[in-house]
Amino acid sequence: MSPLAPILQGFFTDKLLRQRHAGPNTIAAYRDACRLLLTFASATTGRPPSGLDIAEVNVELVTAFLSHLESGRANTVATRNARLAAIRSLFRYAALHAPEHAEQIGQVLAIPPKRCDRPVVCFLTANEIDALLAAPDRRTGIGRRDHALLLLACQTGLRLSELTGLTIGDIELGTGAHVRCHGKGRKDRATPLTKRTVATLRVWLTERDGQSSEPLFVTRVGRRLSSDAVEKLVTKHAVRAAENCPTLTGKNVTPHTLRHSAAMALLHAGVDTSVIALWLGHEDLASTQPYLHADMTIKEQALARVHPHNTSPGRYRAPDALLAFLDGL
Repeated sequence: MSPLAPILQGFFTDKLLRQRHAGPNTIAAYRDACRLLLTFASATTGRPPSGLDIAEVNVELVTAFLSHLESGRANTVATRNARLAAIRSLFRYAALHAPEHAEQIGQVLAIPPKRCDRPVVCFLTANEIDALLAAPDRRTGIGRRDHALLLLACQTGLRLSELTGLTIGDIELGTGAHVRCHGKGRKDRATPLTKRTVATLRVWLTERDGQSSEPLFVTRVGRRLSSDAVEKLVTKHAVRAAENCPTLTGKNVTPHTLRHSAAMALLHAGVDTSVIALWLGHEDLASTQPYLHADMTIKEQALARVHPHNTSPGRYRAPDALLAFLDGL
């Protein structure tokens, strides 16, 4: 008999925290997945979570749990796959500490993720971005704050957590203006700023008038803006911008939409996808591929290079000397 409890505790304290130095979001995601699995296993076996044995959490139970996520909890396939990834990580750790259960653990590790639909990336066009940036009332301090935040998000493509985590000292407006952030995977990166963004941030920093260690964007009472607060202000200004830009009406504008918009702006400017991946802080270049699928401009340019099937390739030749003269002007 191999109790699951000490292996589960070691998974979090030894592997995730000590070895991988996993961030709080990763810890929370794995914790929630394990909590749901233990609750389901306890209800299925009739044993308390702390008394469960590894042998009881077999491939049949895990498969039933994954089905329960979709049918009982109405989770999407993507959420189901994320829970499975956490469970597989736990069982890979368990294989090292309970080798006598190698066959059962291997069966759980062999459970494949489900294939799911991948929606086309939602992004804003240049006109839609201009409408969104014009929505905040810059006659007020809150409006100037929101305008600076939206402009910074649209230009740099920072993640929501990176945006809310910025301090005043992370902004450099001198020569080689840039913003520094501590991003996903504990990676630091610097993103250059345009002249327009520099001018806006310079005005905001003068008004903000704080120490370098203080948050860049704060509430009315001086506290750091939360992720929920940023999501609400983006939604609010998107609704207002839609009054002057009807194409925004059918779009679900979120902080991540602004990140997608920054990536698409770089792609339309001819920037290579490897540079875009570096700009966005993607660890894997494949994470940038969805932007290629969403970009109709690139597809239309490719279509323009294709000859119709009923025409022969070749250079255009004017059918008449006078037309040739005009073409040569």
